[in-house]
Amino acid sequence: MATAGVVVFLIATFLDWVSTEGESVTGTGYETDTTIPLVAFLGVGLAAGLLYALNRARGRQHRGLSLTTMAAGIAAAGLALSYILDAPGALERGGDYSAEFGAWIGLIGAIVWAVGAFLLAKEPEGDDDWHGTEHVTAGHTAH
Repeated sequence: MATAGVVVFLIATFLDWVSTEGESVTGTGYETDTTIPLVAFLGVGLAAGLLYALNRARGRQHRGLSLTTMAAGIAAAGLALSYILDAPGALERGGDYSAEFGAWIGLIGAIVWAVGAFLLAKEPEGDDDWHGTEHVTAGHTAH
């Protein structure tokens, strides 16, 4: 589910995020702000890491990676929401911007991304002691 959200956010990056009022000038997320594609590409990397962990990690996931993916999804949602409420940097660019459908699709993708990562992270398989019978201790022991 997190991977699907990342894909939706990545697609939204190439859709219109803002337009100027009165002038029919629009800008995709990719053209509007370099942060938007950066977050999308970070999500692609995290999704690839999650897919790798699915095959390699004990318990089919890595808890830290799942939580990091969730945090990045929350950041992506905040970024999309900021463009929906009021485009960041509008004053410095000298424009009066309106949100376009790409920002809304990005928000939906980011929510799916964060919720999917949360659902994965809450599963006990990512814990070191997920069976409840073995405990991992830090440090070295003398033999």
